[in-house]
Amino acid sequence: MLYSTVPAHEKRRAFRERLASGELLRFPGAFNPLSARLIERKGFEGVYISGAVLSADLGLPDIGLTTLTEVAGRGQQIARMTDLPAIIDADTGFGEPMNVARTIQTLEDAGIAGTHIEDQINPKRCGHLDGKAVVDEDAAIKRIRAAADARRDPNFLIMARTDIRAVEGMDAAIRRAQALVDAGADAVFPEAMRSLEEFAAIRAAVDVPILANMTEFGKSDLFSVDQLRDVGVNIVIWPVSLLRIAMGAASRALDTLMEDGHLTSRLGEMQHRADLYDLIDYEQYNHFDQDVFNFTVPGR
Repeated sequence: MLYSTVPAHEKRRAFRERLASGELLRFPGAFNPLSARLIERKGFEGVYISGAVLSADLGLPDIGLTTLTEVAGRGQQIARMTDLPAIIDADTGFGEPMNVARTIQTLEDAGIAGTHIEDQINPKRCGHLDGKAVVDEDAAIKRIRAAADARRDPNFLIMARTDIRAVEGMDAAIRRAQALVDAGADAVFPEAMRSLEEFAAIRAAVDVPILANMTEFGKSDLFSVDQLRDVGVNIVIWPVSLLRIAMGAASRALDTLMEDGHLTSRLGEMQHRADLYDLIDYEQYNHFDQDVFNFTVPGR
């Protein structure tokens, strides 16, 4: 009932233990709190909270328009619904190194298990679009050092995302990843890798966990979990997939409603009321009410 009973520091500790085991952890992207609970119910290891999804949820493009307050607030709403660890996209850290430091502590307070800070210039662009630009190595290092220095829970995961592959190529991506690990990154997110061999090259270059972003309609092929495991990937995310599927289904339903005037033909595609009530633990709320309101009002 209500929210997860597992404290945030316990989620982080368990997450770091699983990450250290070397297994590949699957983090589908939650587009709202209820979808995070569904991700847990289906047996995944974690929840990803995408900056692109948070922007889209507000009807905005993913170009750095969201604020730390908006991201942390929505991140807290999603993270508290599940016992799973949640990793959140913090874009470029919402400002200069001091802003990055504040971002880390704010996300810790929101119950998040980890975040990634990227090396794009601000305002940023979606990682799988052309025309990106990255900051120089010194600026990228300062962001990660600020993040690592600011964290209070040592199990809060500081991940460095680098977008330099699309700008300067793989050799630059390897050098940047190594520099960010030296700066204090606990993990590396090499964005827009074009092949399994490129993931393998990053894996060979650093001794920390690496993340693969399997976003549809982007620069990377959609590799399977087994393929990514075989080249040493430790975390795989599908950041926008559930939102894309949900919006596609919503669009088709609206077309049907416009054409037919009813949704009878779509009932089989809907989550049943009983399944929704089970997912939100409706019965426990009933029990709570019965246990609390176990008295009569005089005169009634």
